[in-house]
Amino acid sequence: MKASHPVLQTPFRKYPRLAVATLVVGSLVSLTACGGGGADAGAPAPENPIAVGEFPEYYPADYQSIIDAAEQEGGELSIYSNTDQENWAPLFRDFQKKYPFVTKISASNLDSDEVFQKALSEQATGSSPADIFVSNATGAWADFAEREGTLLEYESPEIAELPEFAQLLPGVVAMSADPQTIAYNTTLLEEEPTSLASFAEQIAADPGKFENMIGVRDVTGAFGFTMFYNLTKNKPEAWDSLDDILAASRPETSSGTLSEKVLAGEYVAGVLVTAAPAFPVVKNSGGLFDINLPSDGTVVIPRGLGIAAEAPHKATAQLFTDFVLSEEGQQAVLEGGLSSYRDGVESVELAYTYQDVIDEVGEDNVILAPYEVVPEADVEAFTTRWNGLLK
Repeated sequence: MKASHPVLQTPFRKYPRLAVATLVVGSLVSLTACGGGGADAGAPAPENPIAVGEFPEYYPADYQSIIDAAEQEGGELSIYSNTDQENWAPLFRDFQKKYPFVTKISASNLDSDEVFQKALSEQATGSSPADIFVSNATGAWADFAEREGTLLEYESPEIAELPEFAQLLPGVVAMSADPQTIAYNTTLLEEEPTSLASFAEQIAADPGKFENMIGVRDVTGAFGFTMFYNLTKNKPEAWDSLDDILAASRPETSSGTLSEKVLAGEYVAGVLVTAAPAFPVVKNSGGLFDINLPSDGTVVIPRGLGIAAEAPHKATAQLFTDFVLSEEGQQAVLEGGLSSYRDGVESVELAYTYQDVIDEVGEDNVILAPYEVVPEADVEAFTTRWNGLLK
């Protein structure tokens, strides 16, 4: 059972000038509340009361000026992201409760790297409709953030209330902190894989049974590379487990594809699979599909969020950023299946908080992926060794 965390009580500053209008919600995908990690069942998502027109005392006294500016921007927000609509749904719902004048939010669902490729291409031609970028391609973020004129320099008043890693890069904050798991078909594996080492032992004991029956994230993609590079950099002994795992594996480009193939029995397991897209499969699989955090090394990849330097709706983007980082916003992040990392968020079914991950595998076994560009020599050394293990 996932531990519940007490909701922190924070003094609020009221802004009476924020009108409470009729809520007009854009096209959203509804999400049934879901929860707890792995086979554990936590509580359904709690009601997330939204304090309209009220803000914590640590917000600046002139915060109303950002709200006023946002009201003049037409009630729209455009997001380039690699995040599924069901993950966004509770956040958009509650943000629009907080700010009823925001009536249209569009969020594209792109590949992790494509978020930046699309933005740079549009910026090269003169303009882009993007207000906010969201992706967990750590290296691509680092490259993008270094480019002049790509991101707005904005420091949220929420940053001081969050863990140090919340500020990933100048202009980039963590929306969530998402763990990578071992997904498995419960009818095809006699022993539950609780660690990379224990799974490798199963494979070594009967290699014929597992040949081509394991899916792994493809390291030629930025996200897959980030997973396994950081795993092996921080836990070099993981290479011993990968010797057996990769010999029986086929690479796949997404956690969604891995989950589908594990559920269908094409694979007995998937390594590594992001928890957020896997949890809906757990919920709807009738017990055929489950996930575990590897107890000998769980990689956590923060999902970065930044505001475009030339955002058409800059003030609205600032409000959204602050909301995502707030207690209200982080509870909505968790309800959407992503991993919130702020103290005071209540654990729910079929979703991990960052503290849940620490509690389950221990802080020493949590590997938080940094937002940095990996030197070419290190990339080459890693991929050479990796490719040598694939059959």
